Amino acid sequence: MNPRLLIDAIVQQTTVLIAQLSTAAGLRSPLAHVADQVFLSLAQEIERQGVSRQVVADMFGIALRTYQRKVQRLEESVTAGGRSLWEAVLDFIGERGPVRRIEVIERFRRDEETAVTAVLADLVASGLVYSSGRGETMVYGVTSEADRRALSDEDPAETLAILIWGTVFRSPGISTRDLVARTRADEAVTGEALARLLADGRVRREAESDDAPLRSAAYVISGSDTKGWEAAVFDHYQAVASAISSKVRLRGTGSEDAELVGGTTLHFGVHPGHPYAERVLGTVKRVRAELDAFWQEVAAYNREHPLDDESATRVTFYFGQSVRRPTEPDRRAEEEATGPEEARKR
Repeated sequence: MNPRLLIDAIVQQTTVLIAQLSTAAGLRSPLAHVADQVFLSLAQEIERQGVSRQVVADMFGIALRTYQRKVQRLEESVTAGGRSLWEAVLDFIGERGPVRRIEVIERFRRDEETAVTAVLADLVASGLVYSSGRGETMVYGVTSEADRRALSDEDPAETLAILIWGTVFRSPGISTRDLVARTRADEAVTGEALARLLADGRVRREAESDDAPLRSAAYVISGSDTKGWEAAVFDHYQAVASAISSKVRLRGTGSEDAELVGGTTLHFGVHPGHPYAERVLGTVKRVRAELDAFWQEVAAYNREHPLDDESATRVTFYFGQSVRRPTEPDRRAEEEATGPEEARKR
């Protein structure tokens, strides 16, 4: 087994997905924070698995002191302890009104200037902040709520609410505090989205306390829904990633769950006039319809015979499908990399 080759391949495929999401529907989503977010999340997860900071720093190929300073910078602003630099800069601009670039740099002089300018660029690209002028005379101000709504025909609060709903569904009993930390969104905005979920019954609290464990109603996003596609994409992605992670973790352990965890990927190659073309495409539609009907039966039974989350075994069955025509760019790139004969065999 060569973990490095596998990791490189997974990272490459993940970057393809991120690139497609960042340009979806003609949008250009800001990506300035992605590299830092990947580093911080990866470092934190490795540490949670019991690896010392010295070893983690060595895995990244940097000195321990450099690693510690970088993690600290990303976890919170040096100038405004307890908050991220992104949050602190946005709050500063909001409190001061239109403010010159040099004033922002001076206010956060204890943070790296390159980090501050990157945050400013990200805030402007995301539409939360506007800029006017050039160079040292550039002025930044917070975009009004009305302007933000005009920039998008979507309801950002509902989009976040659906994402939070999915988080509660996958982590029954999660506290509001942990939910805010996991969501990584502004606490006030997260609170507003959670209040919406509590009001319409998609999420409920076990007790009156504001930090009481949260529980989710059935998490359903219809394919015809115009909102929530982001949550649906994440749900698909997490299901695949969780299945692979579980398979890797159980590999060689002899656990009885090893035969129930994982996945099978089947590639069918057909063409117009192929004797099995209609059957292959029809099977995809039929299996999806049958699984949906079966899920409806199980969900109906569970509504009539409620079972607490702690006693339930949660089974995730991920069924994904894609069709790539011969003229599409991805197919040509695949054949250039592997050869047409090899591509047909897979």
